[in-house]
Amino acid sequence: MTQPHAAHAAPDTQGTDGTPAGHAGPDQGTTPAHVPPAELRAALATRLDGAARAWLDQALDEAAAHPGTHGPISVWELRLAEAGRRCGPAHADAARVLVLHAARADTDALTRVYTQGTADERRAVLHALPHLVPGPDALTLVEDALRTNDTRLVAAALGPYAARHLDAHQWRHAVLKCLFTGVPVAGVADLARRARGDGELARMLADYAAERTAADRTVPEDLHRVLALTESGRPAPGTADPHGKES
Repeated sequence: MTQPHAAHAAPDTQGTDGTPAGHAGPDQGTTPAHVPPAELRAALATRLDGAARAWLDQALDEAAAHPGTHGPISVWELRLAEAGRRCGPAHADAARVLVLHAARADTDALTRVYTQGTADERRAVLHALPHLVPGPDALTLVEDALRTNDTRLVAAALGPYAARHLDAHQWRHAVLKCLFTGVPVAGVADLARRARGDGELARMLADYAAERTAADRTVPEDLHRVLALTESGRPAPGTADPHGKES
């Protein structure tokens, strides 16, 4: 197989521009990764017109009836390619996640779709990970997305799956990647919990801020936000830093 290249929210899907709508909390936007599939389908049913609803119902029935791979490409994989045209860009991510879920796509299938698919299909795979992969088996897909300069892929990569499975070193660098590329940290799942008391992340943020200031460049507001989160729960002087000092 080809390897890839380098509390529940209200079930809103996306705004008309295709960006996340609503908020699941102060540290994450509402995306298909944060909404259980049953709620996601119910939400879509109220937002799609009749033709789009009929297409989605058929696509999900096909995916459930014929999961796995059949020939060079499965019927449900073809439906992933159609989702934008059938459901519109505002709801395509959610529709693709539902198709992947109905097909019970495993790590191999998700990797195939991610490797061979468009940027939109890759993003849907990333959103689907927390619904389909219980362990860290699909971390290579998250790592690949974080190496790109596609800000929508970077944002999608930092959902609940990354929050659960990225180690401290990778997660800290992912947060810095957001600051480098302008991805809002509000979309980083579980940001407050993972940043809390993280002295090493605080050091990295301070170093980055100093570099920006020395170059007479603006320090992103999001950097100050994350830095403030690291101060919450910091150990008292003379006690151990719970996050260690790896970088």
